[in-house]
Amino acid sequence: MLLIFGGKTETRLSVKEKLNNEVIPSHRDLAPDFKEKYFKQVSDHFNYNSLGNGTYDQRYLITDQYWKKGNGPIFFYTGNEGDIWEFAQNTGFITELAAVQGALVIFAEHRYYGKSLPFGKDSFNIPEVGLLTVEQALADYAVMITELKKELGAQKCPVIVFGGSYGGMLSVYMRIRYPNIVTGALAASAPILSTAGLGDSRQFFQDVTADFEKFKPACRDSVQGAFQKLNTLAQQKDYRRIQSAFSLCKTPSTPKDIHQLMGLLRNAFTMMAMLDYPYSTHFMGSMPAFPVKVLDLSLASAFILCRPTGMVYNSTGQLTCYDLYSLYVECADPTGCGLGFDSYAWDYQACTEIEMCYESNNVTDMFPPMTFTEQQREQYCSKRWGVAPRPGWLKTQYWGDDLSTASNIIFSNGDLDPWANGGIRKSLSPSLIAINIPEGAHHLDLRESNPNDPESVIVARKKESEIIAQWVKAAMKESS
Repeated sequence: MLLIFGGKTETRLSVKEKLNNEVIPSHRDLAPDFKEKYFKQVSDHFNYNSLGNGTYDQRYLITDQYWKKGNGPIFFYTGNEGDIWEFAQNTGFITELAAVQGALVIFAEHRYYGKSLPFGKDSFNIPEVGLLTVEQALADYAVMITELKKELGAQKCPVIVFGGSYGGMLSVYMRIRYPNIVTGALAASAPILSTAGLGDSRQFFQDVTADFEKFKPACRDSVQGAFQKLNTLAQQKDYRRIQSAFSLCKTPSTPKDIHQLMGLLRNAFTMMAMLDYPYSTHFMGSMPAFPVKVLDLSLASAFILCRPTGMVYNSTGQLTCYDLYSLYVECADPTGCGLGFDSYAWDYQACTEIEMCYESNNVTDMFPPMTFTEQQREQYCSKRWGVAPRPGWLKTQYWGDDLSTASNIIFSNGDLDPWANGGIRKSLSPSLIAINIPEGAHHLDLRESNPNDPESVIVARKKESEIIAQWVKAAMKESS
């Protein structure tokens, strides 16, 4: 699950940062006044005879309260796999920056997510779901930007796109595919390499493990041993003991049930590593500050695995038991697809263009051996969606690691984020800039300012704001 998927932080904010020698008030102090609107969007940008040649209502959020009308830049968030309000509420850096640079702010919802369903309740039927592609989403954003600029009299206003995780990937692709429309891109925690099938399939869960191991080296051995003990109980078919230990609603009775439990547990650790923020959040559930540090997993115990499960799946404490198949749904993304309609959409994308054949092996990582090969992916996707994945397509379509001819892209990544090593960690040219944040979790730099922010993310945001200001200034000079 690349998302980023949110809510606001619980900590009261009053901090003010100095960026570009100007004071930027915190996101909460700003209280951006977003208006929810709908854009009449073309359903199929590439086939004039497809599915009735229709349109759909694409949701977007907009605020002009900071905009220097007709002159200030446009900051456009390339929405990813979820409700657009979740991203707007968890991406406060954009509105903080807009207040200083006089920008119009737009958050666009990705087709097939949230309320932007091209075919309503039938959107996930076959063949209707076939219009869910990266290419269609990018075309949506290109058309929306172009038309809104006309409506608002902003034809000369440069556009900077922002995105986190999959949204960050889309920001990179927008700059590559539509440089005539987009001046520059800030791509935070964007795993554009690993999702294109590049790199080591073991890297992701190895990096989740490293997050816990950095905090306390004993965590790795303890968790690894706990999974092995759970596996021993399963082999002995001591299912009642497993049910009791993990407070499961039903007693597991098959290897499939145990496999599902292993996936649910692994997903809990993944979520904690991704959301290891320095303050409490309500982002895909409630998390305390530094969740990786909150639980002491270094103690020898057969059932320490219960602790992260409670934190991730039962943060409110309202569940009396855990339903294995409703809390976690296995899909074409081994890191999790989430739940509901949004999970259908992400599963389909992971079955077509986006490659995530990540595996854990209990050797390079602390998790149980769980493979997800290209063959397994193909079998699952054929059965679930009637499609055959296209390995290598993202690399062909969006350049993979051969980005040297691109320009004006910032790639930011945090060392605490297990997605980081699937992205760009070294600058490729003076205008393809990598910013690494030693104390940063999943796109922490896009979140609103907080008194508990580490110095490394404050420095990163300052650099990002300076670079974006330079891009805007150069674009305005060219258009004058």
